[in-house]
Amino acid sequence: MTDLPYTTDPALPDPLPDEPFGLLCAWFDEARNRRVQPNPDAMALATVGADGAPSVRVVLCKAIEPTIGRLTFYTNYRSRKSREIDANPRVAAVMHWDALDRQVRVEGLAHRAGDAESDAYFRTRRLESRLGAWASDQSEPIESREALLARVMDVMARFGVTLDDLDRGDAEIPRPPHWGGWHIVASAVELWVGGPGRIHDRARWRRPITDPSQPGGWSSSRLQP
Repeated sequence: MTDLPYTTDPALPDPLPDEPFGLLCAWFDEARNRRVQPNPDAMALATVGADGAPSVRVVLCKAIEPTIGRLTFYTNYRSRKSREIDANPRVAAVMHWDALDRQVRVEGLAHRAGDAESDAYFRTRRLESRLGAWASDQSEPIESREALLARVMDVMARFGVTLDDLDRGDAEIPRPPHWGGWHIVASAVELWVGGPGRIHDRARWRRPITDPSQPGGWSSSRLQP
């Protein structure tokens, strides 16, 4: 019998770990440290509107907390994604690192981060990004690019930001009340590793969540590709 061109060694541990976030964090850190793509923290986030129609967009995963089992991103609370999460907190997300042949899928319940946490992260953002958070009514129509830049100038005047401040990247601007973080508390995590002949290695962990602050324990299963 001719040997098949596949390895019998699993890319994912066997047996599977009790929970997925140790591996997830290791993958995430490796993708960022190796800079395998321009935005290794890019995450496709899917939400569902009141009419049942799905929508998806890319956000940046800014933190993963393995003890709680949650991911964090930041956005405008008036945006479509935030309005849909307010109405239906069930979301799904994907991170894919092509250079590493790895993918992470997450399903869970989203809830808003606290003000102190959002304030702390906002202070770490580039000055231009902090100005933009005030200037942009995210996803709302605007007549021109010039009109948008005029709004940025208005925000600069409001907070006394000068062109020299822009050059230095240094000015005190408070966080807008309509901007902040979202936590996704995972109820399901799937880890995927590409394999030859599309005989990939996949595993899924699930846990019950009725209260995001007190999720249940994980159960796991290896999946066929």
